[in-house]
Amino acid sequence: MAVGIFDSGLGGLTVLKAAQSRLPDVDFLYYADSARAPYGVRDAEDIYQLTKSAVQDMWSKGCDLVILACNTASAAALRRMQEEGLPAGKRVLGVFVPLIEAMTERQWGDNSPPREVAVKHVALFATPATVSSRAFQRELAFRAIGVDVEAQACGGIVDAIEDGDMILAEALVRSHVEALKRKMPEPQAAILGCTHYPLLESCFQDALGAGVKVFSQGDLVAESLADYLQRHPHMQGSGAGGYYTTGNPGRVSDRATQFLRRKISFQAA
Repeated sequence: MAVGIFDSGLGGLTVLKAAQSRLPDVDFLYYADSARAPYGVRDAEDIYQLTKSAVQDMWSKGCDLVILACNTASAAALRRMQEEGLPAGKRVLGVFVPLIEAMTERQWGDNSPPREVAVKHVALFATPATVSSRAFQRELAFRAIGVDVEAQACGGIVDAIEDGDMILAEALVRSHVEALKRKMPEPQAAILGCTHYPLLESCFQDALGAGVKVFSQGDLVAESLADYLQRHPHMQGSGAGGYYTTGNPGRVSDRATQFLRRKISFQAA
């Protein structure tokens, strides 16, 4: 039995690592659409069609529950997939909501009306597609009022990480943080709205300063998933776990091994 974790590339491995640590008895099927990554520069329709196709493939491999561990896919495809209807017994969840629940100090799954929260000024760092979708702001508005969000589209970071060029990625982080602080000089919290970005969390923190609380998604999504599976134990699926990619399995395996610092072997999707 396996829970599916989907990303356009390798960023979702940060969610997978946290989920495996939190839920050691659960098998996971990780699916990377590496041949078409990154999604963050694509238009919304393209992202939707690619995400839908990948999720359907994961369902065919026995996953009943798929986590979109890709903020761009969560922003551009999740709500539409849910509104258009899912097959019986299948669920798709995103990564924005657990992060927002943590930032607004809600219990997992708390859908009570929006209310005042302590954090008033939030910096959002995400891909251009995620920023343009305003999905984060929409989900936040369901849970909190009076919060000012300043979004920074962080072009180039995902490509640098996927290429293994961490020096360039760190330089881009510093540049994007400087650009955001010109618009919002004193954010109280910062959202790393891409699952690649936790690999650079310390760089974001250093650039923002110690007084800014940085929220990244791995551990938060893992805790939320643990709570969900406790309430819905039948959603663990029927297929076996594993690692799949639409890209070159050898190259993706090498990059994934560098990401997680343990041997990872992908097979062709």
